[in-house]
Amino acid sequence: MRLLSQTWVVIIMNIRSLPSRFSMSLATIFAVAAVVGVLLFFLAMGNGFRATLEGAGSDAVAVVTREGSQSEINSVLGRDQVNLIANAPGIARDDAGNPIISAELYVIVDGIKESTKTKVNLPLRGLSQAGFDLRDNVKITDGRMFSPGRNEIIVGEGVLKEFGGFSLGKKITFGKTTWEVVGIFTTGGSAFESELWADARSVQDQFRRGNSFQTMRLRLETPGDVSALQAYAKTDPRLNVKIETEANYFSTQGDAIKGYVIFGWGVSIIMGLGALAGALNTMYTSVASRAREIATLRAIGFSNVSAFMGTLVEGILLSLLGGVLGIVATYLFIDGNSAATIGASFTQVVFTFTLSPDLMVQGGWIALAIGVLGGFFPAFRAARLPVVIAFE
Repeated sequence: MRLLSQTWVVIIMNIRSLPSRFSMSLATIFAVAAVVGVLLFFLAMGNGFRATLEGAGSDAVAVVTREGSQSEINSVLGRDQVNLIANAPGIARDDAGNPIISAELYVIVDGIKESTKTKVNLPLRGLSQAGFDLRDNVKITDGRMFSPGRNEIIVGEGVLKEFGGFSLGKKITFGKTTWEVVGIFTTGGSAFESELWADARSVQDQFRRGNSFQTMRLRLETPGDVSALQAYAKTDPRLNVKIETEANYFSTQGDAIKGYVIFGWGVSIIMGLGALAGALNTMYTSVASRAREIATLRAIGFSNVSAFMGTLVEGILLSLLGGVLGIVATYLFIDGNSAATIGASFTQVVFTFTLSPDLMVQGGWIALAIGVLGGFFPAFRAARLPVVIAFE
């Protein structure tokens, strides 16, 4: 109990002396805040990107692509393969007994990013009404559905947020063909909102794709079970395809953001070393400026442990204040903002920065680590100050 009361006295003394080191203490707080803020920026980016992709995936739907393809853009399926897969076991059927499938195209078109006014790649997906039926959360929020056989497109809400020229009623030229925006759709914030959709046959004709497609989507009889489909494909040499659940497909596409997160950790570690150096400097200066006070306390019976703990707590307190500042700043200015980055198909994916509670906790741990490391050695020095200094 005596040790706790002694430690508390040292802590209060240190806090009261902070105004004499205001500039250095403030610099330490802002340095830690910058470290936490930068780290949370990249982690919130990765969190939001993954949530956007995961929202597009379903265990009730299977995705068929060419074997060896990493994404839709480098996959090709011929009409003969589409017909063969349509007869495979494990596919759910509608009331008329027809397989619930959607053969889709995925082509790249040009767009202009509003924030930078630079040209970017946007995905134009060709699909039919069956493609809508396989996406449970799709909804037209403005305008209407495109008409089959006409050069009409509907635009995801994510595209409207980040790219110019796609508002309702606009006419857009891709190559030598003009398309009209007739509708706006939402898919609940998933990756599909980063796309333009049009009639599959029209896309085939205007982009000279013949009778080929990029992917197929299939409603599964048993959600999550693609074993029957995979076994069927292995028995037919004409089906050189990969079949997986849509949820699994999009989880692998999320690997595209890992580089950004790793980069964010790298930058944060480098900045963290700078913040740690600042914290060490601040705390060593604190100990030096109060050397006589600390020695006096030792002379009147305060233990070296209380001197150590009091100084360490000061360093931790400054770092935690910086951590809180970094978390609050990220929450106020970053969380909920939308942005776009390149996905696995070399097209833009619109996502929302998402600062979850667990990310805030990670930011707090980083701040705490800087505080402990930055305060330990100065605290050790304070604990070893000779008592004789009090009498100099």
